[in-house]
Amino acid sequence: MIFPRKKQIDVIRPWWETPAPAKTSRSNVVLVALFASCIGGFLGVSATGGNIFHTANIVDSSSTIERAPDSVAGIARRVLPSVVSIETRSDNGGGTGSGFVIDSSGFILTNNHVIADFATNGGILQVTLNNGETYDGTIVGRESAYDLAIIKINAVNLPALEFGDSDKIAVGDAVIAIGSPLGLSGTVTSGIISAKNRPVTAGESGLDNSFINALQTDAAINPGNSGGPLVDATGAVIGVNSAIASLGTSSQTGSIGLGFAIPINQARKTADQLIKTGKATYPILGVSLDMNYTGIGAQIANSKAAILSGGPAAKAGLRAGDVIVNFEGQAIKTPDELIVAVRSKNVGDKVSLTYSRNKKEFTATLTLIAAKN
Repeated sequence: MIFPRKKQIDVIRPWWETPAPAKTSRSNVVLVALFASCIGGFLGVSATGGNIFHTANIVDSSSTIERAPDSVAGIARRVLPSVVSIETRSDNGGGTGSGFVIDSSGFILTNNHVIADFATNGGILQVTLNNGETYDGTIVGRESAYDLAIIKINAVNLPALEFGDSDKIAVGDAVIAIGSPLGLSGTVTSGIISAKNRPVTAGESGLDNSFINALQTDAAINPGNSGGPLVDATGAVIGVNSAIASLGTSSQTGSIGLGFAIPINQARKTADQLIKTGKATYPILGVSLDMNYTGIGAQIANSKAAILSGGPAAKAGLRAGDVIVNFEGQAIKTPDELIVAVRSKNVGDKVSLTYSRNKKEFTATLTLIAAKN
């Protein structure tokens, strides 16, 4: 008898049943067998269909990761509550930066360039703590020469950071940078001190330039890190992150492993002055330099006004056109280097320098005086 061909019916099988393939290669059989073995074991079904479930004890691990207090994680946990994000908004735009609490009554240290637009044009200055609380900030004082500023918020019992000694930091020491790069608050990066006493010029205009005798680090620092702390392996602040080097011929503006921080010993002196009086000062030789001089050294400008009457340089016999080639045993190659070296000293310090005049060298000892605000 000939039966009519039945219509093909697609059989829907449970997901755990694997239809037997008509032809498979040996490798495919192995893969299917392994899969089926896993499924069988999961479902507790034996080859004969019997139930082979047994009581299973799934153990949760109770082990924890030990983070030593001096590890990066341990230091970050202690420092982060004291680091703040700073945002300014005005008719000219806005910006973000970082800062850190230096006094539990609400005093915060940051860079001058973070709040300079607000100081000049007004607008809004907001400070956000690490816990998310936001406060309006006011400027206590600022000093563009060192690119530092103190702001205050109406808060108490804030965790303040401990100051370290930037003079004792050594090249190769481990450091951690904390701040709000690109607005990403609470960002932590680590690295080492790459160099010390780097003469760095920062600022957005010739009248507002800062000359920094900086600590150099390879810890990643990006726009928005400005004003945040650079801390050592104990969690003490040894610098205020302030500037980064960039590849001037490219569009890259992020970290290239060359970040610079203001030594905290200098920042502390300036912060104390700003809190007490709202102003700060810096030491000077009493000369105006030719910033376009291309020779070796720092040349005093060739003008009658280049030597401050009655100032340290005038008393020591320096003249317009003299070229200062050494300061306190440090060779001076550019005008920037001399400015940075002088500003690393204190008002009232006695310093020695060497200068050349008509191809002859002379030495002099001067007492630094305070610049007039």
